[in-house]
Amino acid sequence: MKVFAHLSELVQCVGQDVVQSEWVSVKQETINLFAQATGDDQWIHVDPQRASKGPFGGTIAHGFLTLSLIPMLLTKSLSVQEPLTLINYGLNRVRFPSALPVDHQVRGNFHLLESMELPKGEGVQLTWQITLTATNIDKPVCVAEMVIRYLRAST
Repeated sequence: MKVFAHLSELVQCVGQDVVQSEWVSVKQETINLFAQATGDDQWIHVDPQRASKGPFGGTIAHGFLTLSLIPMLLTKSLSVQEPLTLINYGLNRVRFPSALPVDHQVRGNFHLLESMELPKGEGVQLTWQITLTATNIDKPVCVAEMVIRYLRAST
């Protein structure tokens, strides 16, 4: 866990790889629950027997499941001690260069691209370049540019 006392310290990291997360396993149960929550129950995700004969030799995580791991990977890897509220402001770009097979581990590399002060001193908007890699997979399983607003606590 990389800890910053103040948001201003994190802002100084623009242009740098700030943190790499720990590995997290992606299990079939997680894939099944995501399929149930989203209604995306395509066989490539939820039918291990059929998927074993498919293009990946087994089930794979949904692209959006892979993407949804980013907030958890970031918050388990980086902390700002200053009282803040984090708001997902959106994504500028997302690609899934490779599938994430079931029972593989994934981790994120977080590179801080840019910082923008919000009006009225409300906080800072940070744009992150995030690359998710998986064990035994040559290409990244997700590359995303994510915008997060770090809002200061009102006094």
